[in-house]
Amino acid sequence: MSSGMNLTAFNAALKEHYTGDRVEDMTYRDFPFFAMLPKMENFGGKSLPIPIIYGRGQGRSKTFSIAQSGSTSTASKIGSFQLTRVKDYAIATLDGETMAASKGDANAFMSAFTTEVDGAINSLTRSIAIGLVRTSAASIGQVNAEPTENATTFQITLKDVEEIVNFELQQVLVIYSALSGGSQRNSDGSAVTFPVVGVNRSTGVLTLTGSYTSSGTIAANDYIFAYGDRGLGISGLEDWCPSTAPGATSFFGVDRSVDTRLGGLRLDGSGAPIEEVLIEGDRLVGREGHTLDHYFMNFATLANLKKALGTKVQYVDIAVNPRISFRAVMVDGNKGPIKCIADNTFPSNRIFGLKLSYCKLYSIGKAVSAIDDDGLDSLRQAADDGVELRYSFYGNFATRAPGAMINIQI
Repeated sequence: MSSGMNLTAFNAALKEHYTGDRVEDMTYRDFPFFAMLPKMENFGGKSLPIPIIYGRGQGRSKTFSIAQSGSTSTASKIGSFQLTRVKDYAIATLDGETMAASKGDANAFMSAFTTEVDGAINSLTRSIAIGLVRTSAASIGQVNAEPTENATTFQITLKDVEEIVNFELQQVLVIYSALSGGSQRNSDGSAVTFPVVGVNRSTGVLTLTGSYTSSGTIAANDYIFAYGDRGLGISGLEDWCPSTAPGATSFFGVDRSVDTRLGGLRLDGSGAPIEEVLIEGDRLVGREGHTLDHYFMNFATLANLKKALGTKVQYVDIAVNPRISFRAVMVDGNKGPIKCIADNTFPSNRIFGLKLSYCKLYSIGKAVSAIDDDGLDSLRQAADDGVELRYSFYGNFATRAPGAMINIQI
């Protein structure tokens, strides 16, 4: 950990190296959906109403009296999603000995410092980016099969190998039988938290601390969570436009079962050529009177699209700011070209189509913000020899037109 330094001098160095522009560039560099998403950065108050019209009054008929009767007995159906915030944190520390050992070599001090702070910012950024795609349950993967019995460490294989990008060394995991409810899994009858000590990014295999015995309860299709995250995540694309039509359970105060356009559209494109799946997705959204302008997908899925298009593939570069841009593949849509973009936070079996301007990330301040309300960018640790830097996210994701979204299974 760390402490005992001049905070005034320390803060001056921090501000020079961590301007708002630099943090934003670090946040957006590798996450296209997060980077391109419109933002509202003054999400204060208790909640944010997002009104939506999902039905029209039925005062119409070729018979006047029936039209008149309908006009007095029906009206436009208007709902309002009451969006609330979730929290996410990342904290970096640097110990006093490291700082003392760096004296006389300014570059070494800043290198040690920036390594830890960059890591905290990137960790929080990735958590937000993953959450934008998934549900508030905050699962980051699924188990493919029960682990083999083994002492000291054991291994689990991910159901979707592409989701290996959601895992890091030293991460602590918990495993449950369901996204919510269900039972917490253990490896030997008692151990329920599992530090990651190995990540095979080719095979999707995680090596976890602890023995796996015949008493272990981990099973195929179980859900994996970062320790402390379960049920506390952003309500991402999979919440607003789930893979199955939503039921009557209230979603931010709205019963979406009365008209499934409140929960987006769905398409099972399993086994079909990808270019045909994208055309069909655009057709379904167009049928509802909306227009797609973006498809977001995994890198493997976009690679398959490029192969299918062959020499007909067309590219366009999309600039987020003067320093950051992403390359998209263009496909024809009903009302103009649709940009197809790869983002590694998306699972390999899903494509989401949407109109980007209908979506927004709402937060208090920047999505990744230093906790510095007291004017100090760093805190001296009260009970240890170190300084601590804290970063936070207070916000959530929403769309004002869920009927303009489509969740495609491939």
